[in-house]
Amino acid sequence: MNPKNNDILKTYVITTENAIDAVFSSDIAPETSVSEAMRYSLEAGGKRIRPSLVMEFCRVVSGDYKKSTDAAVAIEMIHTFSLIHDDLPCMDDDDFRRGKPSCHKQFGESTALLAGDALENLAFKVILSSGYDDGVKSRLLSELSDATARMIDGQVKDLSFLERESVSEKELLEMYSLKTCALIECSAVMGCICGGADETKIASAREYAHNLGLAFQIRDDILDIIGDEKELGKPIGSDADNQKITIASVMGIEKASELAEKYSNDALDKLESFENNDFLKDLTKSLLERYK
Repeated sequence: MNPKNNDILKTYVITTENAIDAVFSSDIAPETSVSEAMRYSLEAGGKRIRPSLVMEFCRVVSGDYKKSTDAAVAIEMIHTFSLIHDDLPCMDDDDFRRGKPSCHKQFGESTALLAGDALENLAFKVILSSGYDDGVKSRLLSELSDATARMIDGQVKDLSFLERESVSEKELLEMYSLKTCALIECSAVMGCICGGADETKIASAREYAHNLGLAFQIRDDILDIIGDEKELGKPIGSDADNQKITIASVMGIEKASELAEKYSNDALDKLESFENNDFLKDLTKSLLERYK
């Protein structure tokens, strides 16, 4: 990303992390037996793409990203809960996440499972405790609930594919639309809702984020084959080790790269209905080109 947009991204990351600290210092998240595990995973780093999308879409439609801070924290909590569960031995069985031991390796499987559950619960409590008016709260809670359900459905489909010898490209893309795209779409839409966008803008944001999610996941599949373990912060080849079928394994790296670029370009096209879209365009391109 160019220096200006990189600084904006850093601002969103810092804002998210400060807001997370504020939640755990408040009555919203009283100390419990799983608080340490919750914070361990939340504070493990990461790109903070989803909360950044929340704040940027809010800024684009309203001029003030700070209106969306609570929504940004909520989506990051849901995302982190999904990662904790995704790493469990009964799921993907990954020992490392973001260059650190996975939550279940650090605290044990039962604590990790419950920490994920607690983060999911806390995400909704953050919205309920926010200063948004009741109409905005209701809309945000509905979007977050629907996206979480879709993400879980996608994970179920992903696990079911392990029992099969072959999976079609169409089935994989449908699964990606649920498992990966759901929260990314929710991030863009919640930012628009916080900023008071009209339904046309919300629909465009949703379509943008859907295409971005597909491009992001396909690129992730490719990096699992050709990426650098130190840069990614997790083992390379885990998909193959777990016998997971991905777009990259079905189509090959070259065709999968072309498909990722197509979805990235489709995402960029949807941004034309938004003014001041330079950051979003730069972010979209950087996600497709990461670690090249």
